[in-house]
Amino acid sequence: MILRQATITESDTIWEILQEAIAQRKSDGSDQWQNGYPNEQTVKEDIQDGFGYVLVENNIIIAYAAIIFGIEPAYNEIKGSWLSNDNYTVVHRVATSKNFKGKGIATQLFLLIEELSINNDIFSIKVDTNFDNTPMLRILEKLNYSYCGEIFFSGAPRMAYEKLLIKK
Repeated sequence: MILRQATITESDTIWEILQEAIAQRKSDGSDQWQNGYPNEQTVKEDIQDGFGYVLVENNIIIAYAAIIFGIEPAYNEIKGSWLSNDNYTVVHRVATSKNFKGKGIATQLFLLIEELSINNDIFSIKVDTNFDNTPMLRILEKLNYSYCGEIFFSGAPRMAYEKLLIKK
């Protein structure tokens, strides 16, 4: 599996994967991603800004994430406290193709994001998720992310997590 920046020609495939994730969140009874976000424009902006990344296996896109090496304004205020105030990687819009669900792909994606962060001299990853996003919560627990408190994203409370990475 290879994690690499997405290209604009891949935006339709990425959008299909995100639509599958949006439908899954809805069928799980969640209101996460049910208000028009993310959308096709979000994907295009991610790619144009250099944030869009795809996980590829045998030339097939199997997962997507927005990976941001910079500040997430929503993380400036937290009910709780972050583990660090150093530079961090932000992970948003994680989605796995429905054809690859249940195979540990999202876990692999996060491990590769950790490696990418270290290679960019960033030793902290911050991520937020909905309170009812059980699959994401399981991944964060499995990979030893620490619950830090609540942040507010688009006016809604979200669970905030951070993991400190070790320099290799």
